[in-house]
Amino acid sequence: MTHSEENYIKGIYHLSQGGKTSISTNALAGQMDTKPSSVTDMIKRLSEKGLVHYKKYQGVHLTEKGAQQALKVIRKHRLWEVFLVEKLDFSWDEVHEVAEQLEHIESEKLIDRLDDLLDNPDFDPHGDPIPDKQGRFKTREKKLLSTMPVSSHGICVGVVDSSSSFLKFLDKHHIELGKRVEVLDKEAYDQSMEILIGERRLQISHQIASNLYIKPNNT
Repeated sequence: MTHSEENYIKGIYHLSQGGKTSISTNALAGQMDTKPSSVTDMIKRLSEKGLVHYKKYQGVHLTEKGAQQALKVIRKHRLWEVFLVEKLDFSWDEVHEVAEQLEHIESEKLIDRLDDLLDNPDFDPHGDPIPDKQGRFKTREKKLLSTMPVSSHGICVGVVDSSSSFLKFLDKHHIELGKRVEVLDKEAYDQSMEILIGERRLQISHQIASNLYIKPNNT
């Protein structure tokens, strides 16, 4: 597979995670930052390789073979992100673009050894699950901070928005994965929140709360 083909099947996989059974060419064009005509040409190539099913005006979805290939690319990407953070001291807002380049390395032996070197991590630095060699990955209970009621609490386990600007905002306010979060108050007008993050009180907007995943503490 070419790098571009791998990027496309990864893009289709990510778009389908919202529960959509079929992805429109316009949605995929937006994901890949290209023209719909270019998407159509690529979909035809992927269909010829048995990686996607496509019907005109009905959209595209991955075949089982395509999904397996997408998960292989995602596995490599997320393992490289862990490596960059844990072994090379990259910050979590720096690793995505570098991992985008490294994810196309073909050597399975290298990736297996990388996995072992990192003690077979289940999640990447942004809290996303890392597929194993068979494409299986762990899930965990989590909900958006914005949906949690006052007095509830839990552990911050992931982000929805993994853009560099958002991650830098979190760093600036010392919001990081693994920290305990408690909802102290919620404004009825705009749904902004006062939270306790670690030992710090912080006022955050509804937009910020809608981009943080929390593993609730039910005790």
